[in-house]
Amino acid sequence: MPPSLRRLLVALTLCCALAGGTSACGGDGSGAQDTSASATRTPGATASAERQKFAKTRFVANAGLAAGATYQWIVKPYRAGSFAKGAKGRRLALVKAGLAGAFAYNRLKAASDNAQGDPALARAVAPLAAGIEALKGLPAKLRKGESTDSVANSFDDVIGRIKDAGRSAGAEVTDRVPSAAQLSGG
Repeated sequence: MPPSLRRLLVALTLCCALAGGTSACGGDGSGAQDTSASATRTPGATASAERQKFAKTRFVANAGLAAGATYQWIVKPYRAGSFAKGAKGRRLALVKAGLAGAFAYNRLKAASDNAQGDPALARAVAPLAAGIEALKGLPAKLRKGESTDSVANSFDDVIGRIKDAGRSAGAEVTDRVPSAAQLSGG
């Protein structure tokens, strides 16, 4: 088989695989042509019970990822002096810390939303909403290298309070370091 025909065949196969994969993921979200069984299902008592049943699990997973990213790429490099002016690898450490900060903020928001499914967890996490929201602009400061001391301490403080709130509601949060793909992909 000539090389040009082989390339064409490979390209065609990949295009078909990609087109088939994207069509299986769903439509544009309008739901106009959605005829699947899940679209005809109505929410019942079991759906809300399952949602509440897994609220703590999802909270622990999201908060653990936020805690792991914060410790691995913000707190640990900060304590090692990687953010100090003139430190070797400072720029890379700040970029990683900025990505980790954005990731941690995203996961903390998700954990806060998950906490709403469990009454005890919702009461414990409710006072922390303002602290989580205050983290929103801090990843940009980390990337620029601005006030790294206060930023690192802010993230560490919020993570500590989230862990305490989870512990008080019976949802022990342990650090789970996300992969680099999770960190950059959001």
